[in-house]
Amino acid sequence: MRNSTKLMPILAAVLLLACGSEGETRQGAALGSAPAYEFKLTSLDGTPVSLSDYRGKALIVDVWDTWCPPCKKGIPEFIELYNQYQSKGLEILGVAGGRFGVESVKQFVSEYGIPYDNALVTEDFVTGFGGIRGIPTTFVIDTQGNLYRKYVGYTSKAIFEADVKAVLAL
Repeated sequence: MRNSTKLMPILAAVLLLACGSEGETRQGAALGSAPAYEFKLTSLDGTPVSLSDYRGKALIVDVWDTWCPPCKKGIPEFIELYNQYQSKGLEILGVAGGRFGVESVKQFVSEYGIPYDNALVTEDFVTGFGGIRGIPTTFVIDTQGNLYRKYVGYTSKAIFEADVKAVLAL
């Protein structure tokens, strides 16, 4: 019962997240000197994941959920990016809201064939990244662990590809 009590504020916060409409992308300024939040999450398979695990890699952190149409639209593009650039130093971490539970997220990941790690959002994660007001919200983090860009709403593969190339100097 203790764990479900702890999850209630997190679930309430996630349920309040709005799903950004297509075309609502807002690009942040180049943020390369601001360290990203040193998150600690647990992947869907139970493995701990943290920002430090990705040092030396370009990292896209996509905050999403299974019910969000713009999130669903972006997933195949993230899979393409991952398949294309993982060998060159790209990693992607999906952080799901889990509005309908962890099993729903696991089923979605399986159905879409998502090859990169996914975890459930936590209150600390949301707070650490300065609050997340809508999904999808996506962070691009450089190889040194600094925030490079932040996007809210659906954002095209071409924009993320340009960021990955810039961060990896490709």
